[in-house]
Amino acid sequence: MSQSTLPKALDGLGEVWAMDFEYMATEGERPDPVCCVARELRSGREVRLWDEELRRLPPPIPADALLVAYYAPAELSCFLALGWPMPARVLDLYAEFRNFANGRDGELGIGGASLLGALAHFKLSHLDPEKKAGWRERILQGRPYSSSDRAGILDYCASDVVALEHLLPVLAGRLQSRQHWTQHALLRGRYMRAVAAMEHCGVPIDAAVLEQLVLHWDEIKAALIRDICADYPIFSGTTLKLNLFERWLAQQGIPWPRTELGRLSLSDDAFKTMVRAYPIVAPIREVRDNLSKLRLTDLAVGSDGRNRTMLSPLRARSGRNAPSASRFIFGPSVWLRSLIKPPFGRALAYIDYTSQEIGIAAALSGDEAMLRAYQSGDPYIAFAIEAGLAPPGATKATHKEIRNRCKALVLGTLYGMQEHSLAGNLNVPTAEARELLRAHRRTYERFWQWSQAVVDTAKLGGYLDTVFGWRLHVTSGTKPTSLLNHPMQSNGAEILRLACCYLVEAGIAVCAPVHDAVMIEAPLDQIDEVVVEAQRLMRRAARIVLGGIEIGTDAEIVRHPGRYQDGRGIEMWDRVMTLLEGIQTARVPRAAE
Repeated sequence: MSQSTLPKALDGLGEVWAMDFEYMATEGERPDPVCCVARELRSGREVRLWDEELRRLPPPIPADALLVAYYAPAELSCFLALGWPMPARVLDLYAEFRNFANGRDGELGIGGASLLGALAHFKLSHLDPEKKAGWRERILQGRPYSSSDRAGILDYCASDVVALEHLLPVLAGRLQSRQHWTQHALLRGRYMRAVAAMEHCGVPIDAAVLEQLVLHWDEIKAALIRDICADYPIFSGTTLKLNLFERWLAQQGIPWPRTELGRLSLSDDAFKTMVRAYPIVAPIREVRDNLSKLRLTDLAVGSDGRNRTMLSPLRARSGRNAPSASRFIFGPSVWLRSLIKPPFGRALAYIDYTSQEIGIAAALSGDEAMLRAYQSGDPYIAFAIEAGLAPPGATKATHKEIRNRCKALVLGTLYGMQEHSLAGNLNVPTAEARELLRAHRRTYERFWQWSQAVVDTAKLGGYLDTVFGWRLHVTSGTKPTSLLNHPMQSNGAEILRLACCYLVEAGIAVCAPVHDAVMIEAPLDQIDEVVVEAQRLMRRAARIVLGGIEIGTDAEIVRHPGRYQDGRGIEMWDRVMTLLEGIQTARVPRAAE
């Protein structure tokens, strides 16, 4: 590619290097690079490094160059594995193709958002998929490689670099007319650097306990199902009986969501929502949805006892990460998170944004009443007071029931919840739900005007953009309710991406991002000050995205030898540990008398 054919958007960015690695990868482990090919796109200069050369020679690209890659965390993880300094700037064509196609996924072919999928979409030539798969399989078979293997693998690697060279001008040509596209694309590339660092770090796991759980899982699972079904007399076998469940809910005083026909909702979303409010429900959900499907061997844990898997950044329409639900420790049942344990001499901190979506909605809509409610520290009781549903001075302790209703209302309105759904969630008459919605409209009039304008603008313009240009394309199949919540979800994703950049660049070890939270790690004697700095950087990220408005954070610190525990899963973890201890005790041979 000559200087004249490079996208004009890249003018002034110095050397531009397209690069691709081939490497071996085992679940949970860091990559083992086999070779790399890099080409400077202005001059056409190409560098090929094979195996031992990667460890002996310096990086082929200057530190101040622009790196062009497809799914850059894969390449950057090889930089980290080799001890190479990270490139200053990254342009990830995967991120930009996702941005180009987001919301129009049905227009993509079989290759989806892969490099082959992007090339096929733009009708660009590429290596035959079967030939590509053959070389990939040979790489994964491992060393030793013959001289013909070396030549073939390097050519295969170079073919992806050529593909990048062809894809770059076409994709950039479609995107560079967008306002500030270059800056936004480089910001997404900056996040991909952070992703590589987080995947490299991984989440520390209690590998010894995991090994025992895997060894005895069938026995534990069978006993769990028996015990839970005995403690919750609402099952026939493992089948939940609606009439028994309804009677049990009434005894516990739990208002369960209902369908429009008035029946109890047994959807996974309903159970997820209710488990947050009523942890006593968690074991019921475990029996219905999780225990039978859970395979502990799917967790990707490396030989160093750390959970590592692809974070799959920008995979969701909102721009959030979408890691494997079975391989990522934060994906399966919440009780399994108790396997997270800091190593000797280390501590972990789970730092999450508080009521993030409400704060974002208040900031983006400019609704001062909603912003005051958010900044009060308890937006649900603040709304109740503002709407006249609770007296001044009311608190969570004094008005728990009305606060719970207002919480369901305030969060539900962000998703476009209508009166019938709200009535079902609160187990109240439709007329009462209608009045609650009216109270919310009166209290947050500016928010409702903005929310409707978001939908109207999206339908008229055909897309919605975040502050930093992550675009959702609106088609005839886009649901209006998904448009209502998209600004909160997508700009929330922008906040976390920027926060992760700040944290990693500050030298803080980030084990993983988790929706609107991060888990970080530090030495025992430094964890308190590191948490303070991390919270400062996270607030800074929110201010940048939201034009000066901060989103607060909460932090939970776990010091070795303690373990991290999600409150929703403690009861189940304790059950599992009791059963495991019993099984282990029963199998210890008796001492000779």
